[in-house]
Amino acid sequence: MSAETTALKLDAPETTASVESTLTRADSLLETTFLELASALDQAAADNAPDEASPTAGPLGVDLVGELAERSRNHGKRLRPTLAHWGWVVGGAEPGSHTDLVRIAAALELLHLFALIQDDVMDRSDSRRGRPTLHVVAAQRHRDEQGLGDDALFGDSVATLVSDLALSEATLLVAPTAATVRAAWRLMAVELVEGQLLDVTHTAGRRRDHATSRRIARFKSGRYTITRPLQLGALVGGADEHTVRGLIAWGDLIGDAFAVRDDVLGVWGDPTQTGKPAGDDLRSGKPTELLTWAAELLPASDRPLLDACDAGTLDDAGVDALQQAMVAAGVRDRAEQAVADLSRRAHARLDALAVEPRADAALRGLADAIAWRCS
Repeated sequence: MSAETTALKLDAPETTASVESTLTRADSLLETTFLELASALDQAAADNAPDEASPTAGPLGVDLVGELAERSRNHGKRLRPTLAHWGWVVGGAEPGSHTDLVRIAAALELLHLFALIQDDVMDRSDSRRGRPTLHVVAAQRHRDEQGLGDDALFGDSVATLVSDLALSEATLLVAPTAATVRAAWRLMAVELVEGQLLDVTHTAGRRRDHATSRRIARFKSGRYTITRPLQLGALVGGADEHTVRGLIAWGDLIGDAFAVRDDVLGVWGDPTQTGKPAGDDLRSGKPTELLTWAAELLPASDRPLLDACDAGTLDDAGVDALQQAMVAAGVRDRAEQAVADLSRRAHARLDALAVEPRADAALRGLADAIAWRCS
């Protein structure tokens, strides 16, 4: 099975209704949240200056809540809330707990949006989910309107503030849940930020080794995408400690596979399917496992390409040449072997966990779709 031929499918017929119910209710909760935020801002403005006319937005005004809402409605795969749902099912789906699951599902969508917007700023990415990134759109408006100051800084500032609101509201959505759930959420958030920080600092420092690459991938990608959503759902559903530990072990294996596949798509993916440019990780010299393997496997004749990657001087032709050199040296084959091994080990973990058949089938299907996805 290959990444080119298998798309990620999260809506197998036997699981659609229950998962769809969770996602639909999460969407409704998010819409309510956006309405509350807009109303709160309107009321605050009225309280501040009751006798004054409403100020105009101006040519560079940003509808903070509207921008957040519009971006959140442009759904991706919705993998995190889907995994939270199945963690909830495996955990026992305690009566009366679905409302808290919906809170977690909605919060995960906002946390993911926070991470994407900030990641795009830090990586200088031009597109996401097939459309221009927020900081790029804001910077272009600044140029079009001949705004004062630096247009890139303006775009970055707008994106950062919108993402800050996403994180704040995500945290508030989780606040009414049990202490164990809040503790898992807090750990997930700090892992995500730490992973992103390690990515930034090790890219700038040109440090690349297996241990660092794996920690970055697990913290900034696998844990908040796979493991923690599963754990959160299981805790809400009333899972015992043995079940939670088993799901964490399974989630880390699939999360690692997710991260390797993400790196593969970042180098060789089809932009029409991934929604973002291919080769950006090579242009920026990201400390990924793929580049660590490349440092070990590339022949001397191709080392100048890796040196240019480290220096951040690869042009489009250099990116294409390094992509081909990595394939020829066996880097892509090693990545595919790693994904296959992680998937095999994850299936063995699920065997040991012995969950009920419906959830077992759903998790196995998700694991295969995640490992061999093409977008």
